[in-house]
Amino acid sequence: MSQFDRRSILAGALMAGLGGELLAQSATQGNAVPETAPATPELTVTHHIRFSVIGLDHAHIYSMTDAVIRGGGQLVAFFATEPAQIAAFRARYPGAALARSEAEIIEDRTIQLIAGAPIPNLRAPLGIRAMRAGKDFLGDKPAITTLGQLAQVRRAIRETGKKFAIMYSERLEVRAAIKAGELVDQGAIGRVVQTINIAPHRVSPASRPAWFWDKALYGGILTDIGSHQAEQFLYYTKSTHAHVVAAQTGNIAHADHPAFEDFGDMMLTGSGGTGYVRVDWYTPDGLPTWGDGRLFLLGTEGYIELRKYVDVAGRPGGNHLIIADRNSVRYMDCSQVRLPFGPQFVTDIVERSSLAQDQDQALLAAELVLTAQRNATRPVTA
Repeated sequence: MSQFDRRSILAGALMAGLGGELLAQSATQGNAVPETAPATPELTVTHHIRFSVIGLDHAHIYSMTDAVIRGGGQLVAFFATEPAQIAAFRARYPGAALARSEAEIIEDRTIQLIAGAPIPNLRAPLGIRAMRAGKDFLGDKPAITTLGQLAQVRRAIRETGKKFAIMYSERLEVRAAIKAGELVDQGAIGRVVQTINIAPHRVSPASRPAWFWDKALYGGILTDIGSHQAEQFLYYTKSTHAHVVAAQTGNIAHADHPAFEDFGDMMLTGSGGTGYVRVDWYTPDGLPTWGDGRLFLLGTEGYIELRKYVDVAGRPGGNHLIIADRNSVRYMDCSQVRLPFGPQFVTDIVERSSLAQDQDQALLAAELVLTAQRNATRPVTA
């Protein structure tokens, strides 16, 4: 059978104790429970924390939870209200207790971190409540959906000294993206002067909740999907200051959902380089995964291309990296590259360091997409 054989997905379903049909969605749609087995702590971790989860409205919460567990986190409890969400999360993490309320977790002084993926416009308020209760927060992207929320988050960080981390998973949880960062830091392609991110997604209408279609709740396509790409632009160009040159959004193919956006792009410039981002919800049914995400890094002495989730040229799986440098053109299989975010983030919580994520950079990425979303032109509509 081909590299896109679904048997591996069904095997994962059995390991997790859940129905194969539910789990098989994650590879093709990107919005379901992962097919892999739950994480365990890495053998080399030196720090341990107690953490809990609030809000299961996006399946990113599973990779977030697994990352913290890999880093030495003990999942104590979780809170949600939807029976299906509760059943799926409990099946994957049977040792975690279902809290009676959000307050039970917020007020538990033994909890050091709260991770959350509620409906996007509820994430920043949850993080602020967590910080004001003496806890660090890890939110799914977009963790902030308005510039007003951003101001409130920055104020809470200053006043509490707590972390408001954002899981930009398209870099932090993609092995090829980690390898690209290592190569950039080694000077393999010289100075990065431009990033180009192409990030198509599959919409899968039947699987989407009502909030998915409402811009007031998810923030708009640039705020949502584009936040990944803005963070990568800042990270790879090493920009500490940046602004939006131009942006546009549109709803071309979904007239039945007038509050939805299915296309967006933006141009960015910063102290370290420039960037172009295109995001959309047009992944065709014929593609065997939820999106053919590409990242291009242009350096002064070479370039890198990432084929993150699929290689349409035929190589199996994801995490493909192609580099052209001073010496040669070569391909790298990055499927076994270690993901450092979890252990680094737990260390940051204990030691109050910034190994896993720079706070200013995380919030600048949010500011860029919120500004782009606010100022975007709408040249085309359904």
